[in-house]
Amino acid sequence: MQGVQDLLPTMIATSVWGFVTGVAMLKSGLTEAMASWMTVLVYAGSAQLTSLPLIESRSPLWLVFVAACIVNIRFVIFSAAMYPFFRHLSWKKRLGLGYLTGDISFVLFMARFGESAQRGIPQHVWYLMGAVVPGWIVWQVASIAGIFFGTFIPDDWSLEFAAVLALLAVLLPLVATRPLFACLVVAGVVAWAGQLLPLRLGLLAAVICGVIAGVVVEQLQRKRTTP
Repeated sequence: MQGVQDLLPTMIATSVWGFVTGVAMLKSGLTEAMASWMTVLVYAGSAQLTSLPLIESRSPLWLVFVAACIVNIRFVIFSAAMYPFFRHLSWKKRLGLGYLTGDISFVLFMARFGESAQRGIPQHVWYLMGAVVPGWIVWQVASIAGIFFGTFIPDDWSLEFAAVLALLAVLLPLVATRPLFACLVVAGVVAWAGQLLPLRLGLLAAVICGVIAGVVVEQLQRKRTTP
């Protein structure tokens, strides 16, 4: 029951974010077919939104890939954090879970099992599957809805702002520890300060600085509690 209560707010945020991404893809000049294939194959809202201005300006293909990889480099950190829980699985299964796992499902999983002494038990796999599969379905449905109904959305509607508010409403209640709070604050400040950097490098810097801040605060806490 607790898992369902955790999942419902994330589904609302995912649907809003997916719809906004679908609208953005359509309004950037992609055809409905191209946008639909992109949302299925890429399945990464931040990378999709980052690549759209580059595609629209006819930038080189390698630049589009580099920009998308830079924005999504945080998933390398996510993978390292989750590897101890899933290293017993075959590489094909881990690859499939990696494709399905997003920011919110990672946060939910680590908030639930991050401090668990047990690693690699079936509960971990089923919990993650219960989070990522509904998330993938909701994202695809909402994104495709945005693609096919985006032409009816006025340009002056601030859908991006609504998506950010929806994500914050889900993530903020999960910030229950000092390391997570430090990570959030530092990452937010660095991301804001790095807006002018090219290729969305500000996001990369925000991820790195946020992780470092969280680790430092966690180490300081352990030193204080260690007799």
